[in-house]
Amino acid sequence: MLIFREAGPDDFDGILRLYRQLHPNDPVLRDGSDAAAFAEILASPRLRLFVLDVDGVIVASTYLNIIPNLTRSASPYAVIENVVVEETLRGQGLGKRIMAETLRAAWDAGCYKAMLQTGSRTPSTHAFYRSCGFSPDAKKAYLARPS
Repeated sequence: MLIFREAGPDDFDGILRLYRQLHPNDPVLRDGSDAAAFAEILASPRLRLFVLDVDGVIVASTYLNIIPNLTRSASPYAVIENVVVEETLRGQGLGKRIMAETLRAAWDAGCYKAMLQTGSRTPSTHAFYRSCGFSPDAKKAYLARPS
């Protein structure tokens, strides 16, 4: 049975397994900082980590950040990060399912827009996000990193 739900404390290892597929070169943290960040995310009502669960196994995840805002009638906006589907199950509609549910959660929270970025240059990734309702032409994203 496929279930969309918010992540809970017992989902840490399953989500990290998916994140290693998303960013295989990220270091494995041994100081507990990843567990502390996970606990902080779960404790914040504006940070929502979602999963698709199939019989107790996490097969997809998204991270919805709801950001308070002073414009647009003080309506919040959403930033979606870390969209990942188990690599052996891609192409089966799981990504579209979790994205639709994540967007529904953003709209239910009163967000007037949802944004995401991808570093992927793969045309199918861009086609996927367009099929989920995202426009690559609405805004231009810029990224800064610490030097």
